[in-house]
Amino acid sequence: MRILVAEDEKDLNGLIEKKLTKSGYSVDTAFDGEEALDFVEFAEYDAVILDVMMPKKDGFAVIKEMRSRGINTPVIFLTARDSIEDRVTGLDLGANDYLVKPFSFDELMARVRAMTRIKYGISENILSVDGLSLNCSTHEVARDGKAITLSAKEYSMLEFMMRNVGIVLSREKLENHVWNYDYEGGTNLVDVYVSYLRKKVDGGFDKKLIKTVRGFGYVISDE
Repeated sequence: MRILVAEDEKDLNGLIEKKLTKSGYSVDTAFDGEEALDFVEFAEYDAVILDVMMPKKDGFAVIKEMRSRGINTPVIFLTARDSIEDRVTGLDLGANDYLVKPFSFDELMARVRAMTRIKYGISENILSVDGLSLNCSTHEVARDGKAITLSAKEYSMLEFMMRNVGIVLSREKLENHVWNYDYEGGTNLVDVYVSYLRKKVDGGFDKKLIKTVRGFGYVISDE
């Protein structure tokens, strides 16, 4: 899952990035509204955490332009402005949620999970396919009751695949969702991590859930 954090307070931006990264998300950071728009224009995000009071363009201007461009990525506003009028303005412009500073990081994470569930049409935090389960809250993964230990990147890739069960995902799409802009690409890193996942998820099982669709990419499916 890939998230953009647009917050001009560098310390807070860094804390949010650290918390999200520790929780298995791929994170890009922006420090003003124009930079945030550049990011959402050229990358596909699962959610945007957007400060209202930013230089160059404020959060209201950013989301207004995002929606006018047809960018429907879920957005949660962070702001110290807690008036009803501000909340109504943000929601009417297309925000999905609104969190007032100071806030609890646990609450922020829960709201991010809720937004991404809506995006993928999922009603709960546990994803499952044919005996394989993934808990988005605790990051516990198991198949037929047996726990599976994954690295952060392995977990991120598996979660994205399980949110898209039955959908063939290209290497580029997997790369874009699991790695941020710091990743330069140009290697077979996606193939390497799919290989890691296969050993841990499908190893020892007759039925293989992770499949290659030659010429297109990878899919997780119970068929």
